[in-house]
Amino acid sequence: MEREILLLGNPELYEVSEEVKREELEELRPVFEDMFDCIRGIQRDYGFGRAIAAPQIGVKKRLICMLTDKPYVIINPTLEFLGDEMMELMDDCMSFPKLLVRVRRYRHCILRYKDENWQDCEMKMDDDMSELIQHEYDHLDGILATMRAIDNKSLVMRK
Repeated sequence: MEREILLLGNPELYEVSEEVKREELEELRPVFEDMFDCIRGIQRDYGFGRAIAAPQIGVKKRLICMLTDKPYVIINPTLEFLGDEMMELMDDCMSFPKLLVRVRRYRHCILRYKDENWQDCEMKMDDDMSELIQHEYDHLDGILATMRAIDNKSLVMRK
């Protein structure tokens, strides 16, 4: 089911999410599917979108769904940044689909997480994938890209 995505300004987006407990896994499975449906809906309506964090649909859990080369369910992620190399880019978000924000992100990171079967996983992520996971991870801590804007001229409306 394609759920309503919370929009910029909604106070729920600024809350810190709780870790998922193993015993919650089964009850969260429908949420995984709803999150993938939301990604597909944003792709259909706006032409972008590869991942969504659970807080964006009002679920305060440390959960990200990513739809890239295949669907990924990312539970209780942690990030380790590799080196100090940063990149600057225009970031978009499903919670403000017509706004772009210039931000700085680490170019390389390692993502560690549990998958939908509660198996430990690890992925090295570079460039756009590193940026993507940092963006979604921020949502779990109540941080939006607008809060990471480089300066007060870093907001651009999309046509």
